This record gives sequence, C-alpha cells and structure tokens, in this order.
Amino acid sequence: MKRIAVFCGSSAGKKEDYPMLARALGKAMLDEGMELVYGGAGIGLMGVLADTVLDGGGKVTGVIPDFFSRKEIAHPGLLDLLYVASMHERKRLMAEMSDGFIALPGGFGTLDELFEITTWAQLDLHRKPIGMLNAGGYYDGLFGFMDRMLEEGFVRAAHGSMILRDEDPQRLLRRMRDYEAPEQSKWIDLIKA
Repeated sequence: MKRIAVFCGSSAGKKEDYPMLARALGKAMLDEGMELVYGGAGIGLMGVLADTVLDGGGKVTGVIPDFFSRKEIAHPGLLDLLYVASMHERKRLMAEMSDGFIALPGGFGTLDELFEITTWAQLDLHRKPIGMLNAGGYYDGLFGFMDRMLEEGFVRAAHGSMILRDEDPQRLLRRMRDYEAPEQSKWIDLIKA
C-alpha cells in the first residue's frame, strides 16, 4: 500500500478526539511512508490531516470538484490539487489513485464515500482494504446498525468483514496491509417468490 484515500469531515467536530485522531493518522501514514489522497479541502479534519502529512514532508494529493473553488475551501498549500467536474468524478479518481481507504469521523459526505467504496468492493469492482477509525465512540451507533444488517440478512458475513474497524491508526494500517479480500461467488442470494 502506497497511497491511502481518507474520507473525513470538512468540519473538525465538537470533540478534540477528532482532530487528534486525524493528526495521529497523518503521523502513522508518514511512519509507514504512505501518501495521502483526500478531498482537497484546507478546513476541518480534512485540513488537519493534510497539514499533518505536509508538515512531516509527506506527499498529499487533493481531489476537489470545481464548484468548491468558488467557496474558497481548497487547501492553499497543496502542490498536487486536481479539480474535477463532479462529486462522482472525485470519488472515481480517488478510488483509482488509492491502494486502500480509511474513514475518519465525518458527516453525510464521509458516509457517502465510505458506503460507495464498500459497495464497489461488495460487487468485486475492487479488492482494496477499507478501514474505519472510531474516535471516542463516534461510529459505535453505525457499527451497531451495520451488525444489524448482517443479522437481518441484508449483508453477507463475507461482506460485513470487508470494513476493518479500529481506534488506533497504526494498528489499522497494519491490518490493512495484511487484508485479503473475501472470495465471492455471488453477492446476493436469489429468492424465489
């Protein structure tokens, strides 16, 4: 794994746990010699993460839709900032450029990115590792719901294990390096009416 795409909030959130985790992930990526691919903003957790990697001499690539340039949120310190036409193109390009994906705390956009990349894995469109970093229990409720999807038969066990959950960035990166995508013969069970 050379490049990791990180999905996270354009807000820093209300708890110091969130920016602390973003900084810890940036430092862990530097320690592992990994490059950051992210949404290109200089604000919120996105900015904290990018600044940490940049300050440590790491490589950062931002991918940002054109319409955000009017809102002046693009990170001013990026040497590699790619502008795209849409959010869909942003996700596609980030996926192509990256060897794995991590979600830090965030809002609807973070969940959209996380679930789309997980759906692509479920459909066997990629076999890259996906991880979630849980700061201060932020994702506990979502983890409970994801477990419920498994219990109720809407997600197969092999697909449920595709998202690696952790609270420690260094440990998550190690687990991602060791990840092997599940073998899949089909992704749904066909039911006769």
